[in-house]
Amino acid sequence: MNLSLEYLIREPKIKKDFNPLLLLLHGYGSNEADLFSFASELPEEYYVIAARAPYDLQYGSYAWYAINFDADENKFSDYEQAKVSRDLIGTFIDELIENYPINPKNINLLGFSQGAILSYGVALSNPSKIKNVIGLSGYVSEPILKEGFENNDFSDLGIFASHGTVDQVIPIDWARKSDAFLTQKGIVHTYKEYPIGHGISPQVFFDFKNWLQEHS
Repeated sequence: MNLSLEYLIREPKIKKDFNPLLLLLHGYGSNEADLFSFASELPEEYYVIAARAPYDLQYGSYAWYAINFDADENKFSDYEQAKVSRDLIGTFIDELIENYPINPKNINLLGFSQGAILSYGVALSNPSKIKNVIGLSGYVSEPILKEGFENNDFSDLGIFASHGTVDQVIPIDWARKSDAFLTQKGIVHTYKEYPIGHGISPQVFFDFKNWLQEHS
């Protein structure tokens, strides 16, 4: 089956006519096996699918978009690549719905770091397509949102956002700004901080899993 992105899949243990999807989007420099490592712990009624980002960084590392540095070591994101990935994820979701008995009204994204940034990009640009977002150690990047996104109806979109207070990769302030941004846009969401760095602790996992079960 040739789809737009490479992926790993855990079929639902509880089969229905149409099952919900939990799509896992990994961070910069990682691959689809990373988040898929805890697929067996995720709710049994979901298709759990981990996608591989399209840009190959070599040695089993991939990215949703390039991050470049100038001579002063200032960091720049390639927003055009990010937009391509945003749309590619949307296409990939359509392909999964065509090829598996997935409920198109129950599409959930779980992203870590750059994968969380893309999860927000997909959901805020097209909220009618996404039911829930679990954004771990990421933030909302406005330049990768579709033009006119603020006119979308976010009333059915659920968001769980978490961040480490000592995150050395993405500053906690960026996550707090995203929390304020979502509030300002009237988007109902849960935002939590944890005394960790750039990672997923057992407490984060426990909290987002509970949240997902409450919002399934």
